[in-house]
Amino acid sequence: MRILKYIFLLILLAFIGVTVYVATQKGDFEVSKSTVIHSPKGIVFDFVNDYKNWETFGAWMTKNHGITFNYPAKTMGSGANFSWQKDGDEGFIKTYYAKENDSLVQKGNLNGTTATFHWKFKDTIGGTKITIHCKGKMDLLTKINTFFNGGMSGLVSDVFEKSLRNLDKTLDYEMKTYSIKVNGITQRNSGFCLKQTVSCKIKNLSKNIKIMMPRMVHFFKKNQLTMAGKPFVQYERYDVANDFVTFSVCVPTTKQIFVASGSDVISGEIVPFTCLKTTLTGDYSHTQEAWTKARKYITDNGFKENFAGKYTEVYIKTIDDIKQPSKWVTEIHIPVFPKAPVVAPTFVLPTAQTTEPAVTNSTPTETP
Repeated sequence: MRILKYIFLLILLAFIGVTVYVATQKGDFEVSKSTVIHSPKGIVFDFVNDYKNWETFGAWMTKNHGITFNYPAKTMGSGANFSWQKDGDEGFIKTYYAKENDSLVQKGNLNGTTATFHWKFKDTIGGTKITIHCKGKMDLLTKINTFFNGGMSGLVSDVFEKSLRNLDKTLDYEMKTYSIKVNGITQRNSGFCLKQTVSCKIKNLSKNIKIMMPRMVHFFKKNQLTMAGKPFVQYERYDVANDFVTFSVCVPTTKQIFVASGSDVISGEIVPFTCLKTTLTGDYSHTQEAWTKARKYITDNGFKENFAGKYTEVYIKTIDDIKQPSKWVTEIHIPVFPKAPVVAPTFVLPTAQTTEPAVTNSTPTETP
């Protein structure tokens, strides 16, 4: 029995010694990891820049199915953030700097362990060279836990390597998998909506839609409003010559709603019109191809665009419904004039004679 006590005491002393040793070590860590993603730089940057996409490639997220993610109205660009919880663990990341198609600076906190992340995106042969540099400081509990798991630097390096590998696979499949179907002529129904209208350069259109759409959805949730349909974008003006577009991000409502004066969200009306509907299943980077295919159908089938109508994109399935871009669904509605109905020519058949023809005197009469 005395021997067991000595053994237990030695184990306890050893544990205390290791704990003291670990606690007195520096809690700082620094890790860098680079790889080539086989996708264009703009696509890679946009994907990483939006926190809602991290669930599809973050190694510490994809393997933890019980994680709860919390997203605010802004999830991309400077000021964007998100948080998560899992079995008592809590994490938070916020973007403090974003230079389009170039770099990101973020700060995170996981149960008291803080870190700063620097992302760098560069064009290279075969795609995009992406580099993550992480510098942080561990709390005591994290130092003890990571000591017995190979150290913090090793763990972070392994997570980065797996995440970048996931990112490459995800983008390679998700960006290339899509379909476009011209559905045919349909009728866009009337109704009411709330909308926010802005103008910008055409090259900034996609980015602004991605920023504004979550804000409109968040506006409905914050004010406990009921959505009467899927969000859509309505084009008010599209001027290619002057690189200028005016568009409205809209959400249908069950009835007409008036917003307080001074708000950038206003009440709107959905005007019915005849249109050609085309469905894109896949990432938004294929939207232009879908528009081109729709217009070719209009030309090939003798329709004419109604320029007085409202050109519309309806977002049936988005990142809020499903994370994989290959499964997003967007409907494109191009206003057209309905074709005039074709009237078949009427043919009148001659009726058969049933009476004998009259007999006339063929002998000419004398003139006086």
